[in-house]
Amino acid sequence: MIQFAQVSKRYESGHEALRNVSFFLEKREMAFLIGRSGAGKSTLLKLIIRVENVTQGQLIVNERNVTRMKDRHIPRLRREIGVVFQNHRLLHDRTVFDNVALPLVVSGVGHREIGRRVRAALDKVDLLSKERLYPIMLSGGEQQRVGIARAVVNRPPVLLADEPTGNLDPLLSDEIMDIFHQFNQFGVTVLVATHEYRHIDRLRKRVLELDNGRLVRGASEEHG
Repeated sequence: MIQFAQVSKRYESGHEALRNVSFFLEKREMAFLIGRSGAGKSTLLKLIIRVENVTQGQLIVNERNVTRMKDRHIPRLRREIGVVFQNHRLLHDRTVFDNVALPLVVSGVGHREIGRRVRAALDKVDLLSKERLYPIMLSGGEQQRVGIARAVVNRPPVLLADEPTGNLDPLLSDEIMDIFHQFNQFGVTVLVATHEYRHIDRLRKRVLELDNGRLVRGASEEHG
């Protein structure tokens, strides 16, 4: 569950990236976050994982008040949120297995449990047979699927994606978006920032639209 209540974000430069944004994303809901470049999409996602701080308003994620959260509680919040980036952010000197295992290693999960969870995550994105390969040996679509496996290996209840299909051709783009849709069907709350409107038409999920930092569509629950 994600709730923005009159949230604004102003940077030290004076730029107001978000202005009085309010919406409620239900548990197990999937939505698309759209808007032109600079509209505030990335800032909104950064607020959810506390990479950036809210300037004004209140933000609740998984029943936690992110606005008032102490720094020592941020790692726990982030373990509950999987994040997928457009540029994969994979470690190219590590195998596929090691890239996906990284969040579990950081969390102190035992070796045997790491193996079980990593292989389960790779199986979900159809990459189990490539666990020993390095990212450079994979296609762009496969690298993005490794990023998704890493994001979900902790079994987070919330999954965020920032333009996850921006560098892929339409067929691969559809495959990646279908993976997000499948996770949503398994009960994960999913929020995807995208500029590809055809996914919205195809999957018919709720749309949150930002324009110059303001939410101009989706403030009320609009289920497709």
